[in-house]
Amino acid sequence: MQRENTPAPAPWWKRVGWLAIIWSASVLGLFAVASLFRLLMTAAGMKSH
Repeated sequence: MQRENTPAPAPWWKRVGWLAIIWSASVLGLFAVASLFRLLMTAAGMKSH
């Protein structure tokens, strides 16, 4: 039987980079959704305070 050639794992800085990109995108997405809800609530006459 032959062994399959498995690629070496990516360097740590690439993995951390992807983690930072995905985390940043999720935070920005959450901010966009929260801002949209706040805008809709303000338009409906609700106050945040």
